[in-house]
Formats: sequence, C-alpha cells, structure tokens
Amino acid sequence: MTLQEKIRTDLKVSMKAKTEERTSALRVLIGEFQRQVKKELADAEVIAIIRKLIKSEVETLEKKGEGPSEYMQILESYLPKQATEAEIRAWIEKNIDISKFPSKMQAMKPIMANFAGMVDGNTVKKILESL
Repeated sequence: MTLQEKIRTDLKVSMKAKTEERTSALRVLIGEFQRQVKKELADAEVIAIIRKLIKSEVETLEKKGEGPSEYMQILESYLPKQATEAEIRAWIEKNIDISKFPSKMQAMKPIMANFAGMVDGNTVKKILESL
C-alpha cells in the first residue's frame, strides 16, 4: 500500500470515527494530491507535499506566536522516522572522509542522499560545522 493509499484509507476511518481535526487535515492533504499533474504519486512526492504543508503551517504559527498545532502533528505522523543526531554522526564517521571535500558543507550531498527524507538539512549542517 502506498502512502497516498494509506492516507485515503485513514480519511475513511477518520470520517467514520468522526474525528474532525484528523478528517480536516487529511482532506487538506488529499486536496493537495488532486492539484498535482499526476494523480497517483510516489511516496517521495507525497512526503514532499507533506513537508511543504508542515513548513507552511510552521511559518503561520510563528507569525501568530503559537506552538505546534494538532494539524501539524497529524501531518508529521505520515513522515518517515527521523534519524537521530547520533545515527547521523556515526554514519558520517564510518562512510565520509571530510578531508576529501574542499568544504565540509560539500559533504552534505552524499549524507542527504543516504538518509533520503529521514534527516533535516539544518541538522546535518549543524553536525558538519561541529566536526
């Protein structure tokens, strides 16, 4: 089952359970899917849409001076588990020779490729700066 299919199924379950906040969040997400050129999206495309919606929500909440919303938490539940700083550091130490790069930041590309969607670029940047 693709992530897109799982979200559709979860919407049906949420509607039957009458969980309004969850139903509303999933409808927004499915609306974004329908705006895409392709109707069946790969999981990576679905994750990109979810990240875009979360980023937008974070910006809105920051302007209002509020903390994380239930909407954001619902969307985040569909993202892959994020790698910890310790896991990232261990992988870098094992697989990347920083001295081969003219700049530490140029090592971000292979790191981000390895962790594909499981790390935040700012976290990787912070780790590289500390090395």
